[in-house]
Amino acid sequence: MKLEIRAPELSESVTTGTLLAWRRQVGEKVLRDETLIDLETDKVILEVAAPADGVLIEQRHAEGDTVKAGEVLAVIETEADAVVVEMEQPKVKQTEKAPPPATPAQPGRGATPSAGRVKGEGAAVATAAVSAVPSPPKSETRPAKPVSDSGPHRKKLPLAEKEGRERRVPMSRLRQRIAERLVSAQHTAAILTTFNEVNMQPVNELRQRFKAEFETRHGIKLGYMSFFVRAVCDALQQFPALNASIDGEDIVYHDYYDIGIAVSTPRGLVVPILRDAERLSFAEIEKGIADFAARAQTGALSIDELSGGTFSITNGGVFGSLLSTPILNPPQSGILGMHKIQERPVAENGQVVIRPMMYLALSYDHRLIDGKDAVQFLVAVKAALETPERLLLEV
Repeated sequence: MKLEIRAPELSESVTTGTLLAWRRQVGEKVLRDETLIDLETDKVILEVAAPADGVLIEQRHAEGDTVKAGEVLAVIETEADAVVVEMEQPKVKQTEKAPPPATPAQPGRGATPSAGRVKGEGAAVATAAVSAVPSPPKSETRPAKPVSDSGPHRKKLPLAEKEGRERRVPMSRLRQRIAERLVSAQHTAAILTTFNEVNMQPVNELRQRFKAEFETRHGIKLGYMSFFVRAVCDALQQFPALNASIDGEDIVYHDYYDIGIAVSTPRGLVVPILRDAERLSFAEIEKGIADFAARAQTGALSIDELSGGTFSITNGGVFGSLLSTPILNPPQSGILGMHKIQERPVAENGQVVIRPMMYLALSYDHRLIDGKDAVQFLVAVKAALETPERLLLEV
């Protein structure tokens, strides 16, 4: 019996996907629930499984094709006496052009100095006699100085010699979607960024006091993100406009706090959502973020886990960033940027002391949020982090 394998239903906002890879080829056996196809959408990679044991007898699409939800992707033969045979493979689109062989440089085409680059260089220095006075002897001729193959005077290679040193690959659907959303954010929102800095010593001291007990009790390390998530939720309750969004001519205020956590993956940046983060304990926040980070690397996050969100946090400090201006994740109106913790001299009670300091950046949509509220929101986050024991009392 022949069974058709169709592209799954995606979501309201995602109607098509790209066939990323075939796990099995025509003529090969497949097992029930075995992943047969990797399907890439704008947000995640979906694994399409075989519905039964059998033999793959037809591939309706090639790798790189765009397919719609419900469209037939493959056909398998499930009869017990199905014979495994090698069948002609469909033509597959090339997703990357093989670079042509580099053209060897022609012999004798060494580096030559540019004419007139150094005034008088390479020419015999002499003076001509204009009277009966004998001419002085000619100075020794200096050889021309070759142009270095590196540095600002590097010679320009012929176009033919550059062939094979470039690669052209299709942009993934995720990268296309990221590009589209970021450009849309720049074009539709009035994005401004305000900055502050926070003394992380109180958080460090609290972590040092309780990290061993915390890990023993909950099975996960006490990191920085739980403090920031709790501080953000606390500040959002004071300044609800930062947790709101614009929908046409309306402002939508959210009385819940779904916090997006930016996670870097080999395919690009994704932002899974911590639902109702204000209700989560420190341990639940740390476990949730660790789970997101692990599954993001393998593309195992679901579309629902990447949809929605009322505010986002991004941590460029893990890559060494000292200061940046994060960009909004539409339709959200605010995003907090964390950065590298660096020891710096600061003034405390008239004394210069060394403290672990972090710059904070808040980007916000000025159409909805006034500068006063943005600045005070960031001050509230700073205050919460510099008195972290108060956050623990509110859990």
